[in-house]
Order: sequence, then structure tokens, then C-alpha cells
Amino acid sequence: MAINLETLSPTELKALIADAQSQMQAAHANHVKEVREKIERLLKSSGLTLADVYPARGGKGAKGPKSVVAPKYRNPANAAQTWSGRGKRPLWFVQALKKRGTTAESLLIEGAPKAAPAKAARKGAARKVAKTAARKAAKKTA
Repeated sequence: MAINLETLSPTELKALIADAQSQMQAAHANHVKEVREKIERLLKSSGLTLADVYPARGGKGAKGPKSVVAPKYRNPANAAQTWSGRGKRPLWFVQALKKRGTTAESLLIEGAPKAAPAKAARKGAARKVAKTAARKAAKKTA
């Protein structure tokens, strides 16, 4: 059954498209149903379950409990407030750093590992050194 699309009006074309889409959805649903039935028959005949064939893979439920990170910094004004050094900085930490003479190292809890310099800061410092060396070399050749 060939349809000459050029002779159809825009309204008829829209109706044809809507019918085709609904037919496609019905065909897809029927195909999924047939495949499921085949899988269920195959599993039943072999004495297996879907969990036997496809064991639980990683996902939200498969992850173990998150480990708790030991606190690294303590608020000098309120010892109950601590921070592990991960994630967004708490307000008390930011406000403490704004005070004159207070550094992140001064807020460290005794026995906690010292803060390593940030990677971005190290990269920036390396770039500055490289730029300075390039300028010096350019001055010598000039």
C-alpha cells in the first residue's frame, strides 16, 4: 500500500504521522513483551533466575557505606565544630581565616596531617617561574 505523500494536505500528513507513531509504539511494546516471554521460558527451562544470570552490578544500592573522614580542622571558638578539609569550607572556617594572624595551619587539630598545597596553586607557581625564566632569557639575548 503506497501512499503518495505529495497529494496529502498538511492536516492529513499530521494525522498520518500520529497514526504511524502510535503504531510504532504498539509494535515496540509488543516486541519487548515477546522478548521477555522468551527470556522467562529460557530461564525456567534451565532452572536459573535473572539474578543468577545478571548478578547485581554497581549502582546506588550496591555501594557500601561511605567511610567517615577524620576531622582535620577545629573551630577555636566552638570545639564542637570540626571540618575534614573536604567539600565546601564551613562559614566558621572562612570567618576565622579573615581574622588577622589566623591561618589554616593554626586551625589544624593536633595529630591531623598538614594541608598539602593545592594543585592549582602549584601549577600557577610553576607557570610564574617559567615566565620569569623566559623573561630573563629574553633580556640576555636582547
